[in-house]
Amino acid sequence: MTKVLPLTGNESGAEAMRQIAPDVVAAYPITPQTELMHKFADYVADGKVPTELILVESEHSAMSACVGAAAAGARVMTATSSQGMALMWEIMYIAAALRLPIVMPLVNRSLSAPINIHCDHSDSMGARDSGWIQLYCENCQEVYDNVIQAMKIAENKDVLLPAMVCYDGFILSHTVERVEILEDHEVKGFIGEHVADHPLLDVDNPVTYGALDLQDYYFEHKRQEAEAMRNTKPVILKVAEEYEVLSGRKYGLFDEYFTQDAEYIMVCLGSASGTAKAAVDEMRAAGEKVGLLKIRVFRPLPAEQLVEALSHAKGIAVMDRSDGMNSIGGPVYSEIRAVLYGRSSAQISNYIYGLGGRDIDIEMMKSVFQDLKEGKFAEQAFYLGVRE
Repeated sequence: MTKVLPLTGNESGAEAMRQIAPDVVAAYPITPQTELMHKFADYVADGKVPTELILVESEHSAMSACVGAAAAGARVMTATSSQGMALMWEIMYIAAALRLPIVMPLVNRSLSAPINIHCDHSDSMGARDSGWIQLYCENCQEVYDNVIQAMKIAENKDVLLPAMVCYDGFILSHTVERVEILEDHEVKGFIGEHVADHPLLDVDNPVTYGALDLQDYYFEHKRQEAEAMRNTKPVILKVAEEYEVLSGRKYGLFDEYFTQDAEYIMVCLGSASGTAKAAVDEMRAAGEKVGLLKIRVFRPLPAEQLVEALSHAKGIAVMDRSDGMNSIGGPVYSEIRAVLYGRSSAQISNYIYGLGGRDIDIEMMKSVFQDLKEGKFAEQAFYLGVRE
């Protein structure tokens, strides 16, 4: 029986973690992630979850402890934001290369400097090539659902990669929404018992983790890691189908909102997708053929599916909540443009918005569609909502 609760994004993530009941969680507090771990720590202290919660001195130590626990054979989770993830950087690559299915809610926050505790995607986008699966959330319901699905995806024997579930700091992490919660036994049955692949503590079948790997085998091992990321797409879809049967909620690699006949399409991810949908609704009511493609899975990038969904459009606006600092545009734009190169005649523009938590409203989203209609394109990004 489904329960309906008023939960923030952080509470939604903590509830999903409680139901998953990982063996080990190692974490360090950082705004706006802190309340997620506070809530989960309450569950541990109250005996509601049998997790070994390790309080460490830094995020670098947190990810190091997660790597050790996962290699030993445990089901492992953590959480972080912004500078915290930056401090994990060295160990994140190790977690992926060692094929350890650690799951991490990442509460998106800008990177310093200047110091800012509010949302943009510079943290997760900076880690897009680290070997971690990346799922993005529009609302608190998706935070809950994606955390549960991420565990099953990461632990699949054809994948065995770590996964981050990204949701916007304060906009979702501290906002209360209506969230449908599954029963504990349903979640446990869905994700199944954890069976570690080549655990370090299996003394009858000894293995080595973190060995020196020079010219003789390093290339082959990285190629295997890349192949695992390719294997992830069908697993994500299979897990989503199973989750739909359980919950009634449908997920894919991305969501299409009035895109089938749209002449102008916006590509977006995260909480701003809800604002974009409201803009699409108003413009559709006025007879405009506009639509939204909301990316859920950014790693692995669903290239072929994106081509199919976008190639018919006359104009495409790609929205980035981080700047690529490459003098051209943001990371989502760079990848969407690369995917469509030679496969679509659509004009593609980039809009960088919302850095450091700057608000974006319906009228701003509508102005982007108006730019597309008027043929306003540029080789460099437009900065939406910035003071000149």
